[in-house]
Amino acid sequence: MKKSYMIIIAFCLPIVLLAAGGHDGGRYFEMTGRHTDFWARVFNFTIFASLLYYLTANIIRNFFKNRKEQIAKQLDEIEKRLQEATAVQKEAEKKLNESEKKAKEIIADAKKEAIILSDKVMQDNLQELAYLEKQFEEKSDLEARKSAKETINEVLGDNIGSDDILVDEKKVISILNKKVA
Repeated sequence: MKKSYMIIIAFCLPIVLLAAGGHDGGRYFEMTGRHTDFWARVFNFTIFASLLYYLTANIIRNFFKNRKEQIAKQLDEIEKRLQEATAVQKEAEKKLNESEKKAKEIIADAKKEAIILSDKVMQDNLQELAYLEKQFEEKSDLEARKSAKETINEVLGDNIGSDDILVDEKKVISILNKKVA
């Protein structure tokens, strides 16, 4: 469509320019005998346009063909990059989901371990407390016996003398035998 407009303009423009020549141009053509050179000029222009097309058509065609191929290559490269970026994004999202799952598992395991450790510490503390209570009771009993012994020894030592108890030889030997045995 554009080619037809260009051809029409190429043929009509010289006609319009020659028609606008005025009175002086008409006399010039009549005096020189060149009033009929319009067709020669159209023929020359056609030859010039044909030569110009013949010489530059392949160059221009190749230029646009190469440009079209370069744009297609760039689009293919951009599409490949986009696909790679999409693949990398999917992989990153997958790793993120896996990391979130692992984090949740680690948190759950840590909570379980904390509960287990607190239970163990509580049981150890209860056992230690029971051991300390038992030790306290044993010490209390020992101290009670010791203080009772001291009290008895004081009472007996103050109130009873060696003159008050008669011990004969047979009694001393039997007491010694009991102590040794």
